[in-house]
Amino acid sequence: GIEYIDSYVFNKVEYIRFNSTVGRFVGYTEHGVKNAEARNSDAGILGQEQGELERYCKHNADIDYSAILDKT
Repeated sequence: GIEYIDSYVFNKVEYIRFNSTVGRFVGYTEHGVKNAEARNSDAGILGQEQGELERYCKHNADIDYSAILDKT
């Protein structure tokens, strides 16, 4: 399967991440945890991130797999 991860980094430290397998944001710092709670309670933001797996990942995976398979 395909997993979509959207990481947010500040000063080289990841503070929040959306993971499509989990289906929600996870915070890794105090600031990130607060951000994750806010984003997870916003259906619009959550839905947009969840849609990226279909919109971006699966679309591009099909193109990439075709390009690889055409060369074998």
